[in-house]
Amino acid sequence: MTPRAKAAVLWGAIGALAFLAAHQAYLLVDGAFLGVGPIAGVALVVFAAAAASAYYLEGRLSPPGGEE
Repeated sequence: MTPRAKAAVLWGAIGALAFLAAHQAYLLVDGAFLGVGPIAGVALVVFAAAAASAYYLEGRLSPPGGEE
């Protein structure tokens, strides 16, 4: 796995965990529990979106010629 892909996967995990923490806070203030399936699905979508965004942006924002 390339360092760029590994970083993207880690950012995806951070995004998914941030969503799950926000959902937990929502539940703590008496929010309605929607079920494990929908929450897991949204967490996976957040993971994929964060990972894809990180992968794309690292390619766009990195200096030409690789790492320096």
